[in-house]
Amino acid sequence: MAGGVSDAERAKMREQIVLTGMVLKSSPVGEYDRRLVILTAERGKITAFARGARRPGNSLMAASGPFATGTFSLYEGRDAYTLVSAAISNYFREIAADMETACYGSYFLEFADYYGREGIEGLETLKLLYQSLRALLRPAIPNPLIRSVFDLKLMELNGEYRERPERDLTEAALYTWEYVLASPPEKLYNFTVSAQVLGEFAGCVEENRRRFVDKTFHSLDILQSVVDNGT
Repeated sequence: MAGGVSDAERAKMREQIVLTGMVLKSSPVGEYDRRLVILTAERGKITAFARGARRPGNSLMAASGPFATGTFSLYEGRDAYTLVSAAISNYFREIAADMETACYGSYFLEFADYYGREGIEGLETLKLLYQSLRALLRPAIPNPLIRSVFDLKLMELNGEYRERPERDLTEAALYTWEYVLASPPEKLYNFTVSAQVLGEFAGCVEENRRRFVDKTFHSLDILQSVVDNGT
């Protein structure tokens, strides 16, 4: 065809696919578009462009925010996907209403992004993210406990953990460690522990993270600042 074929026309020629996932990152591109990083159950971490998502009233605007979870209809390109539509089951808008909770949630997304790989299914990590975000909305479970459980389980899913911590623990703290390793994401957040047990458990999880994860998380620095300031 004279003048070549536009990106939109090329997209129409390709088969549309539907993936289940959660938006990990959303950044502006050009005047009206957004570049999304989505963790999907079927294809792991993918990059997708939401054309026109920054235009007021655009149907992709709400689906292009971090935490948005549901099914995404896309066209697959050579290096990225094009988002056509989305059926969002949970936006997790309540998380953004509280600064500390939002920081925890953002950290979970950033850590999941660190481990995410394209072509490697992300179902278990996706379930862990979903259950952990839901737990953040339950006042009965302390946020520091949720974070430690999330960290250990995410590292276990990616093979970077120890069966037992290096330090000696009380029986309750060791049981907590073993319970998290043995439980599926759906069963992780049905308990609480004392402050002493949490301190032991969280300390061991942090040691494990420092041993296996060679990365500084920007969201974790912000979270620490918020917690220290009592916001």
